[in-house]
Amino acid sequence: MTTVVAGNRHRVFDPPSSGTGFTGTLRLLRLYLRRDRIVAPLWVLLLSLPLGGVYVASIESVYPTAADRASFAATVLASPAQLAMYGPIYNDSVGAVGIWKAGMFHTLIAVATILTVIRHTRAEEETGRSEMLSATSVGRYANLTAALLLACGGALLAGLLGAVSLTASDVPAAGSLAFGLALAGSGMVFAGVAAVTAQVCTGARLARGLAFTVLAVTYTLRAIGDAQAGAGPANPLTWLSPQGWSLQIRPYAGERWWVLVLHIALLAVLLTAAYALLRRRDTGAGLIAERLGRPEAGPALAGPLGLAARLQRGSLLAWTIGIGLYGLVIGSVVNGIGDSFAENETLRDLITRMGGADSIEDSFLSYAFTLLGVAGAVYAVSAALRLSGEEDGGHAESILSGAVGRLRWTVSHLVFAFGGPVLVMLTAGVLGGLTYGIAAGDLPGTMPGVVAAALVQLPAIWFFAALTVLLFGLVPRWASVAWGLLVAAVAVFLLGSISGAPQWFRDLEPFSHAPKLPGSEFTVTPVLTVVAIAAVLLAVGLAGVRGRDMR
Repeated sequence: MTTVVAGNRHRVFDPPSSGTGFTGTLRLLRLYLRRDRIVAPLWVLLLSLPLGGVYVASIESVYPTAADRASFAATVLASPAQLAMYGPIYNDSVGAVGIWKAGMFHTLIAVATILTVIRHTRAEEETGRSEMLSATSVGRYANLTAALLLACGGALLAGLLGAVSLTASDVPAAGSLAFGLALAGSGMVFAGVAAVTAQVCTGARLARGLAFTVLAVTYTLRAIGDAQAGAGPANPLTWLSPQGWSLQIRPYAGERWWVLVLHIALLAVLLTAAYALLRRRDTGAGLIAERLGRPEAGPALAGPLGLAARLQRGSLLAWTIGIGLYGLVIGSVVNGIGDSFAENETLRDLITRMGGADSIEDSFLSYAFTLLGVAGAVYAVSAALRLSGEEDGGHAESILSGAVGRLRWTVSHLVFAFGGPVLVMLTAGVLGGLTYGIAAGDLPGTMPGVVAAALVQLPAIWFFAALTVLLFGLVPRWASVAWGLLVAAVAVFLLGSISGAPQWFRDLEPFSHAPKLPGSEFTVTPVLTVVAIAAVLLAVGLAGVRGRDMR
């Protein structure tokens, strides 16, 4: 788009370009593949390969007989909390029980495709790169099309690889393909949602927030519907959710192939709307304008800490609510869980090994809050990477050109990367302890242990925040590699816990060093060790920020 000034009149026109509106799509796709050469393979592989080798294999070892699996399925169907989290189990076959917890993948792949589409569409417009490309022989629709090809292609590849992984575990190929296509369908639908929000909103943050709001609403509808339905027919609320559609395909339980038509139809509607909106708007514009701020900044924005708080508060609030609700669910299901698994010695041994305590309730709490600690680490990494985003967007340069030093600016964001997880995990611990204590009838006796199980995860969370700062300070172009390192640590934790790997292998990630509270004795040495390592990483990272050139 070019502006010509003639006298006191401004005329805006698009430069002529040859070809159709899709000219340059493949070139942009190659560019996006190069930019996502680390992140895209990670989410594709992590949402596909564990299906057969981890989920199905663990079910076969823990529930070797049909009677064991039928008993487990009955327990799940009788628990509204577990139905809300993962959905129903439709029969006692190895495949159906094995993929039950993988029902969460339908939401995770939606997160991945939303982030991918927004990153290469609205975020590109926000930084001005899209406008520069539009001045060349790149068609009007090339940018959006390339982003959709990347996101939808990744979702389809994840689904197909997942089907192959499941089939390799000696479960029926038809059910494996059904699950893979359902997984791909979930990802593609929310790629379409992101394509629409990218046209509606004027900023990448607002577009991501609106897309994630749609995802949260549909997940909630599915969760409420499944919790109310129990072992009966699907609740009407479930049919209002694309995640619910994916579960209603029922892999390994009489596949409903026709449900995939719902994914295809909704995707077609969303893409039609996205291209229509793109055709009618100007580059950088949207249907929902960002709200204008005050003419003058308030006292809270007088320094870098106030600005960081303004930028970080929405994310911190969302993570606190989300992880807090999961803590609430954990506390509500833990009471009496030992009685539910009383007849399955293999499962009792597995949970005890994973949780590190003799009591199955204490082991379950320890393991569950370790998983919440992983979620807390995701928040910490994202909060620390805000520094990289501010630098890439040119905002850091504007701030540092004044009287604000680099360390002061960096620390203003690290307050949330290190202090935010304290609020997040404390909220989860208090809510979990409250529901567990009420259910057990012993609130004073259970609350301290549950809160301690939550807070003891903080050193591992801080380790990953410090690791992100280290990368940002020394190799800022590769700061996002922190995501890959976190994913690798989670893989070590899960594989080590399920397969009973040797301790040296499990010690490669920091979460295994946390005391297994509330069932075990608190030992301060491993906690201080992880904290000391995090402090060293943080110090080196801050020194790197202070000594290098800003990009």
